[in-house]
Amino acid sequence: MASTLSTRAVRTLSGPACRTLARPSAIESALLPRRALSTSTEAAPASQQDRPRWSYTPERAKAPFSLRIDSKRPAWNSNSDPKVLDRFYIGLLGPDGDKVLSDEVKWLAVTHKSFDQGRRGYNDRLAFLGKRIVKLQASLALVQGPAASAPTPDAYGRMPFTHPDLEGLSNLSYNVKNFMTHKAKMAQLANKYSLQKVLRWSPRQPLNLQASGLELVLAHTMYAIIGAISLEKGGDVANKVARERILKPLGLGLEA
Repeated sequence: MASTLSTRAVRTLSGPACRTLARPSAIESALLPRRALSTSTEAAPASQQDRPRWSYTPERAKAPFSLRIDSKRPAWNSNSDPKVLDRFYIGLLGPDGDKVLSDEVKWLAVTHKSFDQGRRGYNDRLAFLGKRIVKLQASLALVQGPAASAPTPDAYGRMPFTHPDLEGLSNLSYNVKNFMTHKAKMAQLANKYSLQKVLRWSPRQPLNLQASGLELVLAHTMYAIIGAISLEKGGDVANKVARERILKPLGLGLEA
């Protein structure tokens, strides 16, 4: 009975006549649900304390049972050897390339969201940033390049304004830039750097990687590496890597 009366009292106090109150009454405040503050300092299991974060799936992120019952899909194993990953970064970034990024970020940059259901982190945000950096440097490279064609003569003999810094402006078009940085070209470059050997992903069709979107994933990962370098080493270093290790092999030279 008391509970019913209290509830009715709260409804009465919270009606239209009392909406001008600055704060709820004591009765209403007492009945509002409260969110308890978590003061838990529970440590990770002893078996995980000495393991790097990239090497295991958090226990609380694991399902109690597998949803793939009697699945005929072949298993796909991704690289887990740090030495193989370091050799890739040395091949991509040159001597001491394995020391440019921190260990955790080195793995995060080559991890696609399909790997382990995204439970170890993935590189989408890094790729978003890296793609903007590469696209900007590609635009600068096109503008600084020689004009692709001579200007069209004016029917009235007028002479348009010319300047050495504007000669390559006609090269800067959406189609040209996208052609030079197309995912197919980026994927070919990624294969030259042996990115596929260290790429962590889970293809939808392990027996048909092209149908699983391998080209897109490789290009996505190349952008993610540039984004990771930008966050950890700054924009100047990321711009330099994008020019020398991505755009120059693709045929887009850019003056320093």
